[in-house]
Amino acid sequence: MTTMPVQGQNGPPTVVRVERLRKVFPGVVAVDDVDLDIREGEFFALLGPSGCGKTTLLRMIAGLEIPDGGRILIDGADMTFVPPNRRPVNMVFQSYALFPHMTVAENVAYGLKVEGLPREEIARRVDEVLRLVRLEGLAARRPEALSGGQRQRVALARALVKRPRVLLLDEPLSALDAKLREEMQLELSALQARLKITFVIVTHDQDEALSMADRIAVMRAGCIEQVDEPEGLYERPVNRFVASFIGRINMLEGAVRDTTGDRIVVDVAGMGRLPLAADMPLTRGQAVTLAIRPEKIAMRRLADLGAPAANGLRQRAQVDADRVVVAARVSEWAYYGDISYMVTHTLAAGLRLAVVFANATRETVEAFDIGDEVVLSWRLADMLLLTS
Repeated sequence: MTTMPVQGQNGPPTVVRVERLRKVFPGVVAVDDVDLDIREGEFFALLGPSGCGKTTLLRMIAGLEIPDGGRILIDGADMTFVPPNRRPVNMVFQSYALFPHMTVAENVAYGLKVEGLPREEIARRVDEVLRLVRLEGLAARRPEALSGGQRQRVALARALVKRPRVLLLDEPLSALDAKLREEMQLELSALQARLKITFVIVTHDQDEALSMADRIAVMRAGCIEQVDEPEGLYERPVNRFVASFIGRINMLEGAVRDTTGDRIVVDVAGMGRLPLAADMPLTRGQAVTLAIRPEKIAMRRLADLGAPAANGLRQRAQVDADRVVVAARVSEWAYYGDISYMVTHTLAAGLRLAVVFANATRETVEAFDIGDEVVLSWRLADMLLLTS
């Protein structure tokens, strides 16, 4: 049967469409009425904590789990109850699932042999895909003679040799050490860009998703909280969960004191009244959360201000139309080589604020130490306003 891709609202056509998909296991709703469009040729990530339903969703797309409701369309054709071997997808499993008694070439060729392709065609396609994943010199080896990264490439080659419309990857890098993981992230991204095949990866690692994916769906408790490009998720999260799950963030609880047009004033205990832009309907007295990323906070020594200004900041934060300035004390410090991560507590109210800075911007990594009194400042425009 010939089918046509579904045209997306913006950009490339939709290859995979999930409509009100639902899966229930005893005692838990694993996937709860999920709607999702995955576009042609994009690297798409399903991201979330353990147990959020991302692997179950991937397995339903693959045909390895049967939905309890909703449907799955691939290129416009209903695949909801189509067996896995009749779907134009292939899957790379977390364990790689290689046959230990077969060579690399035999592992890669296995699916083509099951399909009954001619021997010459199988050999040509196996050679082609092994060159693609840079394993052409290892065709005769068996899995136990390969490194973790090489085994991962064999699993990729075995999936790619069947030329799937969509490649599904279930935590494919989780068994690798940190350095090799970073290398393979770059390799996977480069491979996907060359092949122009739609990749869908499941991961719980936010850095992995941010570094590889064109778009990311953040999941929690069987639902999708937000779908966006990496920058959109990081800079414009829709709620507290997404804001806290993607990167580090400081959160301050407050209440709306006044609203005027597209501006509001928020009362934050220990911080004062903060005037902010708002593009959502809010009511006086409504509880809200203000958030600021640690790397957007500047830090310097409190003593550099001079005694009168320093004493004033010890009592209360300074807020004007553009900026917040507050005095704090360093309580924790971690050195990561390229960055330093510090936890401070404001002197006036004891509010916890984390700060991240690049060590290359400091003369020495000893610039601040635990117990130092410091001045923190940030732009009001960099604060996020969250209502849920």
